Amino acid sequence: MEKLLQYSPILIAVLIFLIQERIVVTPEQLEKKHREIIDDVGKRFVTIHSYKDLKEQFSEMKEKIDKIYDCVIQNTM
Repeated sequence: MEKLLQYSPILIAVLIFLIQERIVVTPEQLEKKHREIIDDVGKRFVTIHSYKDLKEQFSEMKEKIDKIYDCVIQNTM
């Protein structure tokens, strides 16, 4: 116990430094930052479902273009 009292001013100074430099955060601050990150990601990036739908549409368009190309080649010969 005496050792703890001897080092208590140093411990308090370290704790104050950690809090001032925001190295230690509260769960509330962490949750707020988490919500901000989720919102930012939602605005900047597409969902995997939207990506797969778009990829499928491109694949369908490629097939249709290939069919049109085949028809054009057959008609010109």
